[in-house]
Amino acid sequence: MMDSQEKALSQGTEEVKQNEGVAQEATASDATTTTEVNNPTAEEAETPNHRHYSSKKEIVARVVALADSEDTPEKAEVDYLKTTFYKFHFAEREAQQKAFLDAGGDPEKYQIVPDEDEEMFKAKMSIIKAKRQKAFLEQEAVKQENLKKKEEIIEKIKAMATTPEEASQNFQTFKTLQQEWKTIKQVPADKSNELWRNYQLYVEQFYDLLSLNREAREYDFKKNLEKKTQLCEAAEKLAEESDVISAFHQLQELHAEYRETGPVEKELREQIWVRFKAASTVINKRHQQHFEEIRAKEENNLTQKTALCEKAETIAQGTYKSANEWEKQTKEIIDIQKEWKTIGFAPQKMNVKIFERFRAACDDFFAKKGEYFTNLKAQFNENAQKKQALLDQALALKDSTDWKVTGDKFVALQKEWKTIGMVPKKLGDQLWNDFLGACNHFFEARNAVHADARSEEQENLKKKLEIVEQLKQLTEEAKDNLQEEIHKLTEAFNSIGHVPYKEKDKLYKAYHEALDTLYKNVNVKAARKRVDNFRNNIKKVATRGENALDNERGRLMRRYEQLKQEINTYENNLGFLNISSKKGNSLIDDMNRRIQRLKDDVEEIKQKIKVIDAENK
Repeated sequence: MMDSQEKALSQGTEEVKQNEGVAQEATASDATTTTEVNNPTAEEAETPNHRHYSSKKEIVARVVALADSEDTPEKAEVDYLKTTFYKFHFAEREAQQKAFLDAGGDPEKYQIVPDEDEEMFKAKMSIIKAKRQKAFLEQEAVKQENLKKKEEIIEKIKAMATTPEEASQNFQTFKTLQQEWKTIKQVPADKSNELWRNYQLYVEQFYDLLSLNREAREYDFKKNLEKKTQLCEAAEKLAEESDVISAFHQLQELHAEYRETGPVEKELREQIWVRFKAASTVINKRHQQHFEEIRAKEENNLTQKTALCEKAETIAQGTYKSANEWEKQTKEIIDIQKEWKTIGFAPQKMNVKIFERFRAACDDFFAKKGEYFTNLKAQFNENAQKKQALLDQALALKDSTDWKVTGDKFVALQKEWKTIGMVPKKLGDQLWNDFLGACNHFFEARNAVHADARSEEQENLKKKLEIVEQLKQLTEEAKDNLQEEIHKLTEAFNSIGHVPYKEKDKLYKAYHEALDTLYKNVNVKAARKRVDNFRNNIKKVATRGENALDNERGRLMRRYEQLKQEINTYENNLGFLNISSKKGNSLIDDMNRRIQRLKDDVEEIKQKIKVIDAENK
């Protein structure tokens, strides 16, 4: 019976240790090595007994008070102060950096400003750490001394429990030892269970051997039963406690009191223990469930933070070729950082690691961005120097009156200007305005000198366009002297002087298209007439002899092959012409027209051959 109670109490003690460890993990934060800002609501839910702080200075004031006090601060409060301070600290640092960048600051030149509050915080925290270390060592020494005292008490009770004849005589001494045992508190955790088992074993053995005063023993059993019943009721009432953490710690105090309370009658020992154990189980399960929920939430936070790390790493590994692309990706990174701050802690063993991974990705991105803009600034300076050199040349040429040569130079300068990349907008606008002013100054002066020549060119253009319209009208008229009319109009066209340069190609294209249409119509009509005349005269050819038609057909075939050969020759030569110049393009157009005329002649011969073949039938 005692063994089952021992085992259960031992398990309860282990649960205490494990859950207290979880509680430490849930509330502790490595704030000195991470810039993570967590959800205050979630954090306060995990530390309900800690006061609310609205600024770093309030936290520093509390830390100073703890460092200067003679009392030893509790670990939970120290961890809470550390976490809350760095939450404010890193939020403030990020706000300063954002304000610097929003004001147009260079990311490469941003420097973290030293923080007096942080220096004071670190200094006082070092004092607190030393105080806690000293208190820990002193407490361990006390625990060892308490262990020694309790072992001596066990040895004394053991001696009395193994001497039945002296048990009754030693009852008062036994009660004194029990009271002394209760006054001795903490012992080393690794010795606690074994120590209590030995104590309980020999206490019960002593009671079992006690025979001197049954009434005294029964009275003692009764008082112990009353005490343990009260402990059971207190443990059962803890199920109504809304604060799970507080309920759990109160239960541990009840367990300590239950251990220190002596035995009850053998018949009631198991019953009272089962009741106390059942009440403990309810509290332990609620406590365990609470931290399981915390662990599940932390695992979910880890999953979300891992996804954000992957996003940030993907962006950091990307290649961006323009300032706009970099700014777009910067916005993405900042949005990811904002989302990061809304997510609570990850599991303690991963909390620092996942943040270091996230921070590395962000640092990598901003380092590459800084390098890009440093190179861009150097490129801007180089481009500005090139454009300044072109501006200097333009200013030197703007008053020249060598219109042709200088005009070509200005055109070359403008082309080169277009090949030079960007410069900062304000400087770029100034350089462009000055350059454009120099160009306009020259071309306006040249235009003023050549105004009369341009007026004459416009008049020539008007006359030539009228001739093109007359040529187009001839295609719709059936005149007998069409060839003569075409000849007159082409001579008139060629006799007119220059037209504006930019209109020249368009004009000559319309002119040749009109001529081509005319010639095609003239050739088609003439060819049709010649074929009709040939059909009418073919019978006369047949009267010359039976071979006359064959001879005529043979002559036409030879002419047909000759024309085909000429077409092939022109088409082959056409492939070797260089059309990069305007002159080369005009020559090609002329050769195409010749080829078309030859093809028209070939078609006419084919029709004549068909006439002969029809007559031979």
